[in-house]
Amino acid sequence: MKLVAVTSCPTGIAHSQMAAENLEQTAEEQGHDIKVEVQGAMGAENELSDSDIESADAAIIASDTSVSQDRFGGIPLIKGTVKDAVNDAEGMIADAIAAADGDASDTGSDVDGSESTSTDSTQPRRRGGDRSKSLVARLKRLFS
Repeated sequence: MKLVAVTSCPTGIAHSQMAAENLEQTAEEQGHDIKVEVQGAMGAENELSDSDIESADAAIIASDTSVSQDRFGGIPLIKGTVKDAVNDAEGMIADAIAAADGDASDTGSDVDGSESTSTDSTQPRRRGGDRSKSLVARLKRLFS
């Protein structure tokens, strides 16, 4: 699956770089292609082109500042904080894949949110992590 991502924090020195690196490593480990744009005080690095965005199956925005979402109009969009991308890149990528898979069966105009009960993609990721990754949920999957 092809993904694009934007990481952005107010200073853009360390945290957005760590989030970008974690997203890239996790996606590669899972066999996905990802291109990550890093935004910070010094501007944008590794900027996403229009063709990158058009060819992507889903987009991830891990940001503690405002990021323009206009250019991601036609693809599923997952939002979270830089902390989410640093600590739970696997969960963010899983959410993006789930949104892209759900989008593939629709007309291509709907965007799933990051929460299973919400369809509004403008809400940030729920704090506390992904419930499907909890110890109890993992044990249920293991023994079922």
